[in-house]
Amino acid sequence: MLHQSLNNQVIKLFQQTVWQFYTLNKRAFLWRNTTEPYHIVISEIMLQQTQTLRVGQKFDQFVTTFPDFEKLAQATLAEVLLAWQGLGYNRRARALHKIAQKVVSEFDGSLPKDPEVLETFPGIGPNTAGSICAFAFNMPTIFVETNIRAVFIHTFFTDKDNVHDKEILPLVEQTVDKDNPREWYYALMDYGVMVKKLHRNPARKSKHYAVQSKFEGSDRQIRSMILKKLLKQNLMSLDQFFSVIQREPARIEKIIEQMCKEGFLKKVFHLYKIV
Repeated sequence: MLHQSLNNQVIKLFQQTVWQFYTLNKRAFLWRNTTEPYHIVISEIMLQQTQTLRVGQKFDQFVTTFPDFEKLAQATLAEVLLAWQGLGYNRRARALHKIAQKVVSEFDGSLPKDPEVLETFPGIGPNTAGSICAFAFNMPTIFVETNIRAVFIHTFFTDKDNVHDKEILPLVEQTVDKDNPREWYYALMDYGVMVKKLHRNPARKSKHYAVQSKFEGSDRQIRSMILKKLLKQNLMSLDQFFSVIQREPARIEKIIEQMCKEGFLKKVFHLYKIV
């Protein structure tokens, strides 16, 4: 696959455009006021599949409840899930819990600065590892997320569909501000938010674009119901689940079995509880 090569003039003009927009339209979030690695990890995992507005409502509460990796590692999964309520995709809360435990048990409580090492952590892929290193350690890592994707497709792939991230990443690498990557990526993201509003989200032309599955009536909704009931009641039998969740019993039982396999729940005699 041939990659575009940008000349210095194009790179300079692109950077100027992004920086000028950011100077006048910078968004304010609590996690942008800190370079504390723990706070960056929390925000990046929260932001994976949740809008910034909702994360903004939960971030401060979460880090107040669990102020560092050690406190989060020591908490029970039920305590973490309770604090996570409202953010959805509870697998991320479980991953965050395991990340904290790994940092404490294997890295003496300090988050490693190597993105390749971070990729070995639960719930952290190449893009999240890159973003964590950029924001926590000001490293000029190369990564893509939805707003960055929108910027590059809108700017450099105007006549192309099904744009693969492999085509975008070399351009991200050529244009990154190596002197201030942390702020540069914040600027790119904010510019991307504007682009998506004005140009009907160019990220739809990405090969990786997918419409979020409907929550109502989904297995994900039933999983959420199961966890919410157990967070209130601690122990429940299958019959109790059947009586309070208005879905097919066989479907509920199958989902509970899957949650046990994943390590969310465990069976104690004929009752179920959060691990």
